[in-house]
Amino acid sequence: MTTEKHDTLILASSSPRRRELLQALGIPFTVMTSDADETTAPHLTAEQVVEELSLRKAKAVADRLSEGLVLGSDTVVVLDGQILGKPVDEADAFRMLSMLQGREHTVYTGVALVDVATGRTEVAHSHTDVRIRPLSEAEIKSYIATKEPMDKAGSYAIQGIGATIVEGITGDYFTVVGLPLGLTSNLLARFGMPVL
Repeated sequence: MTTEKHDTLILASSSPRRRELLQALGIPFTVMTSDADETTAPHLTAEQVVEELSLRKAKAVADRLSEGLVLGSDTVVVLDGQILGKPVDEADAFRMLSMLQGREHTVYTGVALVDVATGRTEVAHSHTDVRIRPLSEAEIKSYIATKEPMDKAGSYAIQGIGATIVEGITGDYFTVVGLPLGLTSNLLARFGMPVL
């Protein structure tokens, strides 16, 4: 399949982490928040959830444009088959961190690209296993007091203070941060925007 060369990349996310990661690829881009509805059907798997939401975010921004390539992404944390999203309050963050401590869970991140001019889409995901070290109640409360967990899936940030509670990972670190760079660069190349 021939790919058109794209000059304009739009990140459909307000996440500062995704902005920083995309900047690391050296591709110029602009940011437009999608404000897409993030509710999904309860029967969907984690893989389906992150792919559906990534595509929904990208399409929501693409619908407001006349040209360009839109990138959407979504991340969830899964423990025992249960999807853990962002905490609603500190008690919810405490509940999640109490569940995760001393155990391994899986982080899924979806990536979607939408070509505004043609409507062509590509969507994929990656996953990484993360082990959180055993934590005392005091340590969990101390971490929540930093406010870092409050807007993160699973209530922790591996790239911040949360790095101190992570015992190890199996897979791609950037999937946990929120934008798998290898996968993203492969998808961008399919749209004529190679990183290398």
